[in-house]
Parts: sequence; structure tokens; C-alpha cells
Amino acid sequence: MREPDHLRTVQRFVRRELTGREKELDVPADVPRPLYERFAATGLMNWWLPEELGGRGLGLEESVRIVSALAYGDAGVAFSLFLPILGTSMVDRYGGDELRAGVLGPLAAEGGFCAALASEHEAGSELARTATTVRADGDSLVLDGTKAFATNADHARFLVVIARSADDPDAYLAVVVPRDNPGVKVGKRWDVIGLRSSAAHEVTLSDCRVPAANALRGNGLRLLETGLSASRILIATTALGIARRIRDLCMDYARTKTVKGAPLASNAVFAGRLGQFETLIDVMANQCLAAAREYDAVAARPDAAEEFLRQGTLKSAMTTKMFCGQSGWRIASEASEMFGGLGYTHEAAIGKLVRDMRYVSLFEGGDDVLRELVYHRHVVPVSKRS
Repeated sequence: MREPDHLRTVQRFVRRELTGREKELDVPADVPRPLYERFAATGLMNWWLPEELGGRGLGLEESVRIVSALAYGDAGVAFSLFLPILGTSMVDRYGGDELRAGVLGPLAAEGGFCAALASEHEAGSELARTATTVRADGDSLVLDGTKAFATNADHARFLVVIARSADDPDAYLAVVVPRDNPGVKVGKRWDVIGLRSSAAHEVTLSDCRVPAANALRGNGLRLLETGLSASRILIATTALGIARRIRDLCMDYARTKTVKGAPLASNAVFAGRLGQFETLIDVMANQCLAAAREYDAVAARPDAAEEFLRQGTLKSAMTTKMFCGQSGWRIASEASEMFGGLGYTHEAAIGKLVRDMRYVSLFEGGDDVLRELVYHRHVVPVSKRS
């Protein structure tokens, strides 16, 4: 069956802009903004934004196919391009009409990024301990605090900030802040070991003043959970794209490498491992698509905003991210062994792919955090939950 035009466009972009550029994209240099501008020129930037605001309106199932193709070329590029779905989905469902049109409309028409600011040094994964505060001052909201890992923050058009109410420590808000607000200071860029074509910064908010209408409706932590369902499924999908690239890299290597006078490709141990890789890749793909279809089914409901709030983070989003991160790590680890000493050098692309793969089990909730969430929300009987 013929692939849709948008997917063929992404595949051409990957072949033209990403494939074979591993070393160039694996350095702690400036963010490759011209590359992102060329992706925007395809008309697919922020491909999930609703058609009513000028976007393409593609669902999460199509997003899985797009992100898998992008991650095959470079996981950092894929991560940077899809991560705005976290903040934009929150604004789309829980922002006022004027706010939605004001920030999402230009993003759909002109491209660009948004960033979600949640994690902090002291709070870690316990976001309820966030120290960033927001207080009301007349018709304005004023934010103060420091966020630790904010991907895309430096080149974002706007930020979605999770903050604790200064008046009620048990209340949390999600607030839209323009990147060029004078109270926003983007600090150091983290020197991460993988995804080096993306950029995560520390961000300080100091007497950062925005209109009160920039607050989204509902509890900020719960709103964040609804956004994480989409981004976690797509993080899992990057594991799928990286795994597919690793499989093909192993096959290329096996055609030229000889063992006991015969090509590695004809070796029974190699064949068994690659057969297992393909099995895991197939299950990963099916799981990502199934989780995305579940998300799309909720998103299509007339009460989607309320239903996402009721469910919080979808169970399938958490389990898919964990499964794909663990399966992808197994593939990356075993594949690196096939390259021997060469696999521990920068001469072979497998080293970069191993480092890129590791992020899947760390970002947006490490596996231990998600296992605990799954246990308390979906294993412990309802009558015994605190």
C-alpha cells in the first residue's frame, strides 16, 4: 500500500539531511537551527496542530510513523521536533480561545518550537515538590523559580511553565510565557551524552509577569500528565527508530566482516541475534501504534479534555515507554558487542546509537518512577489506594 505523502516527505528529509551525518550531529555545538528550518520548509513542522488553527491535524498514530522515520536518521532531531506536542496539546485543550489562537496559530503558520518547563533540581521526578511559584497581581500572574531540564527552551516561541501557587501550596498552575519575556533567562546548556542535536537548558524566571489569561484551566500537574501521554508514546517511538537503524547497521557490517573465513552474515549466532532483534522491533512497532490509537480514540471524543484529565497519564503510554526503552537497550547493547573494539570507538556509528537509546528509559519519568505509578494506579485495588 502506498505510503501517505507526508511520510514520504519525512523519509526524503531523513535521507537528504540526516543519514550519514552522525558525527556532525553528535557534537555539543550550536543547535542545528538551519536544519530545523529546512524541516519547517516541508510544511510538516508541528504536524499535529489542529486544522482549525492552520495545522495539519495529524493524529498520534501518524506521529508514530513520522517519529520512527526521523529517529532512524537522528534521535536528537526527532526528539526536538516532536517534543512541542507536550506543551501545545496542553494549550490546545485547556487554554482560552484567544490564547490558543495567539500562540498556536503562529506556530502552525510559521513553524517554530515551544517548551514545557516542569523538572527542577531539588524536586527531581516528584513534581509536587516544585519550588517555582506563581502569584496573582491584579490582572497579571508573576512567576519566580528555576527549571532544570528545558528542551527547546532557548529557541522556543513560548514556554509552558508548571508552578505552585504562592497563595495555596496545594494548588498548581500551567502558565504560558513568551520566550522573549524580560523575566525569562535561559542559562547553561546541559552537555548530555546522547541526543546531542537537541538542546536542554536551565531556565530562570525572575519577576516574570504575564496576563492572567495565560493560565490554563485546571490543576497544572494534572494537565502536565495529559501532555506526557503523547510525548511518552513518541519517546518510545524513538527507541523503535534507533533499533531499526541498529539492525540495518549490523547487516551492513556483517556483509564485510568475516569470522573463521566466512561472512558474519552467514554465522548462526549472528542470525539468531538479528532474528531476535527483528522480533523485538516488530513488537515495539505494534505497541507504539496500539498506544497511539488509544490516545487518538480519546482525543476524538467530544469530551476529550475532560477524559484526559480523568485518566491522567494513560497506562499504555507508560508501559509502552518502559517496554520500548528496555527492549531498545537490549538491542543496542547486544549489537555493540558484535562490533568488538570498533564498537567502543567514535569510528563506528553504533556508539552514538547506544548513547541515544539510553535516554528512552530516563526522560519524562525513569523506569522506576513509571513502574511505581503503574503499580499504584493500575495494580493496587481501587479500595486500597491512598
